[in-house]
Amino acid sequence: MTANLLTHRAEGSPSAPPLLLGPSLGTSYALWDKVAPELSAGHRVVRFNLPGHGGSPAGAIGPGATVADLAALVLELADSLGIGRFAYAGVSLGGAVGLHLAVHHPERLSSLAVICSSAHFNGSKPWEERAQRVRREGLGPLAATADARWFTAGFTVPELVRDHRDADPEAYAACCDALAGFDIRDRLASITVPTLLIAGREDPATPPAHLREIADAVPGAALVEIPGASHLAPAQCPEAVLTALRTHFSGGARRGMEVRRQVLGDAHVDRAQARQSPFTARFQDFVSRYAWGEIWTDTTLTRRERSMITLTALVAHGHHDELAMHVRAARRGGLTPEEIGAVLLQTAVYCGVPAANSAFAVAQRVLAEESAEDDGSPAD
Repeated sequence: MTANLLTHRAEGSPSAPPLLLGPSLGTSYALWDKVAPELSAGHRVVRFNLPGHGGSPAGAIGPGATVADLAALVLELADSLGIGRFAYAGVSLGGAVGLHLAVHHPERLSSLAVICSSAHFNGSKPWEERAQRVRREGLGPLAATADARWFTAGFTVPELVRDHRDADPEAYAACCDALAGFDIRDRLASITVPTLLIAGREDPATPPAHLREIADAVPGAALVEIPGASHLAPAQCPEAVLTALRTHFSGGARRGMEVRRQVLGDAHVDRAQARQSPFTARFQDFVSRYAWGEIWTDTTLTRRERSMITLTALVAHGHHDELAMHVRAARRGGLTPEEIGAVLLQTAVYCGVPAANSAFAVAQRVLAEESAEDDGSPAD
């Protein structure tokens, strides 16, 4: 581990798809406190601190630093964790890092979300002046105005304001130098990774027009505007940010529907879709997005193992219609009749003989129907 490695926090299964979360200038990874734990249900989430913030080494960058320097530190962190390709979301300066990675290191990104950020930060002069002020006065005076710059009136997150005040002034100023020199507008059209832009409608620092500029230039990019959100949207409007990120990074219901069809078969899913009504539509979306789009896609367990667990749970609760469906799914997934029988026999020990007896009857019927279909005989 190098002395300049960024401090970070990892959440979620190590085998899940990796997702790196970058903070805004002046904040720590606490910016993601209301979002990261939820994202970790389906991802290996790694949130990091900028140099001189939240305990990250201040000496990792110096005067004249660039966004490229910060991006190199993020890649160094990913390498140290054995992460090759990853999804990335970043706020403000963290978003600029994501744009740089998408342009200069596209092979490392699977997808990108840029939140309350910009392809440029209104020229170099304001950031040069802020860097000079911080080097001269420290961060106390600037932290006193953080709420007005970060949130709408009456809202605050004291921990983030404290992180601002406690950041290392020299490292903060070097981050200002990086913002002063950042302008990637002429390279946006070269970005090929799936890209989401999230804007806070009340953001004075990077208003929606800045995100719209990126969305218009990046092929296939999507833009979400969050009403009532200012510059630190993940802290002020975490539910809205979470919904947008989940849909973008997991593929939402669309990805879940793909897995659902792979496991259960097109015929079953088509019948379920045909029965869908306005009353059941939200439930069907929930099942596709959460059960199939997050749980069944987690590679910690194989689909064969998930089928075995599912069969056991359905036997335990006596859900015979669902059991029949998942016996068919287990066969589609490669389980043999003997393996299915072994699973049901195991349930006799832990779920009870009557439950297993009913389960064997259901499975025998399904397997007989399958055998009849295979040899062309009419099923009873």
